[in-house]
Amino acid sequence: MNHWLQLLLEQIRETGWLQWVAVFFGVAEVLLAKRNNVLLYPAGLIGTGLSIFLLLEAQLYAETLLNVYYVVMSIYGWYFWMRKRNEPPVPITYTTKKEWIITAFITFGGWLVLYLILKNYTPSNVPVWDAFVSSTAWAGTWLLTRRKIENWLVLNLSNLFAVPLLFYKNLPMFALLTLFLFVVAIFGYFDWRKIYRNAPQTSYPAPNL
Repeated sequence: MNHWLQLLLEQIRETGWLQWVAVFFGVAEVLLAKRNNVLLYPAGLIGTGLSIFLLLEAQLYAETLLNVYYVVMSIYGWYFWMRKRNEPPVPITYTTKKEWIITAFITFGGWLVLYLILKNYTPSNVPVWDAFVSSTAWAGTWLLTRRKIENWLVLNLSNLFAVPLLFYKNLPMFALLTLFLFVVAIFGYFDWRKIYRNAPQTSYPAPNL
């Protein structure tokens, strides 16, 4: 245990300022998401932009593509949440059967495509692991943009596998950020369920599971 703690402290001491800034905006993004605040998207755009550069250096190519995807989905989500001023905000709802099918397609289809790309066209030494972390995060982010309660569960599946991967790739602050996101996502899930239960039923349809 003492050995792993010393290794962690050594990695943190060697962490560059750019990783610290990226982590700061990552924390801001998830806290804003937990509060159901649309400002999560501009914070996310800054954090993911910095992360792209850092992950390329670490040869985590699927994670890099994931952050490019985050940029695109942040722009889309920002628009989707705000869309028209004379319309009510997009409500928080449960995921429908059709949306679960799309989520599964993103997860497993994305994993297969990413794995084949990493295995055949990059020097990645963790193609299976890297691809799975990214594909599950893709799916969770899609659910987040649709304001689906289960986005937190799918994102935490990605976080669970991402933490050891990031430590392995000597990105300790990103690993600790992901661990923090894992804890916050648990609270986010229950907070969004509470918002759903307290909302007028005319605005929030019953879950179709």
